[in-house]
Amino acid sequence: MRGGCAGATTIAPVHNPPPASTAAAATPFDYDAALMACARGDRTALQQLYQRESRYLMGVALRIVRQRQQAEDVLHDAFLSIWQRAASFNPALGEGRGWVYSVVRNAALNMVRSGARQVSMDEDAVEAADDQASLAAYAATGDPFELRADLGRLHGCLEGLEPARRDCILYAYVEGCSHGEIAERLKTPLGTVKAWIQRGMRALRECMA
Repeated sequence: MRGGCAGATTIAPVHNPPPASTAAAATPFDYDAALMACARGDRTALQQLYQRESRYLMGVALRIVRQRQQAEDVLHDAFLSIWQRAASFNPALGEGRGWVYSVVRNAALNMVRSGARQVSMDEDAVEAADDQASLAAYAATGDPFELRADLGRLHGCLEGLEPARRDCILYAYVEGCSHGEIAERLKTPLGTVKAWIQRGMRALRECMA
C-alpha cells in the first residue's frame, strides 16, 4: 500500500477536491453506485474505490496518526469497514465520496483517541488532527454549495489565505505531502514552507473561531 504525496501535478483551485485519477477527469466515477455495488457484495466495486482514492486517503490517515505503518493499518481497517457498512450508506444524506472519506477520517481519529500509538499527542498534534479532519471533509466534497455551514466557512477562509500558504496547506493536508516534498515541488526553502504552513493554519483557526 503506497501513501505519501500525490504525483507532481498542479493543485486544483480550492473549490475542487483533489482529482481521483486522470481517467476520472474524463469519465466521472459514480461513488454512490460503487458503494451500493459493495453493499450487494461486488468486490470489483471495492477495488475500484481503492484504486481511485487510496493515495489521498492514505494522506488523510497519515496526517492524523503521524506514523506510516499505523496509517496503513487505518486504511486497511477503513476499507474493511466500508465493505461491511456499505449497505448503511444513504445517498440522500450526502455524497458517496464524502462518506468514504468520513470512514477513513473517523478510523484514524479513533486510533489516536484509543491510544493505539505508542507516543502521546502534544497540543500541536491535537490541533493537526482537528485541522486534518476539517480539511479531509473539505477535500471530499465535490460541490462547495453543498457544504455544511462550518465547511463553508473553511472554504472562505482558505480563499482568504495568500496563494503560497494555501497551496502549502492543501499539499500537506489534502494530498499528504511531507514538508520536504512541498519544498521540492515549490522550489522553496524547507524553513519557509514550514513557516507558511504554521502561519496559514493559525490564520485558518482564527478565521474559523
